[in-house]
Amino acid sequence: MSLVINHNLNAMTAARNLGTAYSALSVSTRKLSSGLRIGEAADDAAGLAIRELMRSDIASLNQGVRNANDAISLIQTADGALGVIDEKLIRMKELAEQAATGTYNSDQRLIIDSEYQAMASEITRIANATDFNGIYLLNGNLSGSASSFDGSGLVSSGPLKVHFGTSNDSAEDYYYVQINSATASALGVGNAADPTSDGYSISTQEGAQKALDAINEAIVSKDNIRANLGAVQNRLENTVSNLSIQAENLQAAESRISDVDVATEMTEFTRQQIITQSATAMLAQANSMSQLALQLLG
Repeated sequence: MSLVINHNLNAMTAARNLGTAYSALSVSTRKLSSGLRIGEAADDAAGLAIRELMRSDIASLNQGVRNANDAISLIQTADGALGVIDEKLIRMKELAEQAATGTYNSDQRLIIDSEYQAMASEITRIANATDFNGIYLLNGNLSGSASSFDGSGLVSSGPLKVHFGTSNDSAEDYYYVQINSATASALGVGNAADPTSDGYSISTQEGAQKALDAINEAIVSKDNIRANLGAVQNRLENTVSNLSIQAENLQAAESRISDVDVATEMTEFTRQQIITQSATAMLAQANSMSQLALQLLG
């Protein structure tokens, strides 16, 4: 190579190599400091696309777990209220049994019936007042089949739709919680029910005797609601467990794609650091080589 003064080709080559090594060192430093193998699309465009889809699914699954847990809390609220209604029905049957015997006169049965009606009114009050986050649970608003659900308006109608999946597939991503009405009229007891129903009043001996069977039917109806809620709660608990496992496995897959292997990257960082230091030293030497020409000119 000729000794020239217009161009320092050795320095240019060393500077280019230094720039390449320093850029690689910067990338390695960014990966180690962030803990991510893919920090920008240039690192791995396909991997970045897969990672972002996985991240969205992980976030959706975690929210799905919270949705299912909220539904469990809602069911527990309804079941607790039904437990109180159960106590009222038991008391009403006790009163009907008392009024059914012939040792009480009409005035006394009227007194017994007043408590009977008070219990029925309390059942209705509990059913109409029980809510979770403003959603009334036992007044019949959540009754009906899945086909009666309508979520197109600001307020949904029909059974409660619990959504927990990452998409909108009816077989995988949601199901419905149906809760029938538990008011006294729906259960067929008290003077809010149909006047022709057997559980309407216990003010007469005959009415009290008929009320015993009507209250049994009311208890069975209430128990059917509780049994259905218990089955759905068990299903939701299994759903939470399954969603948690899915989120965990998906997080592991996302980690394998996105996270940096610190041991491997530290090896690369050290290599690029040595190359950078070497290129810096050679650039200093190349810059001094052009001074040899000055010796000839002198």
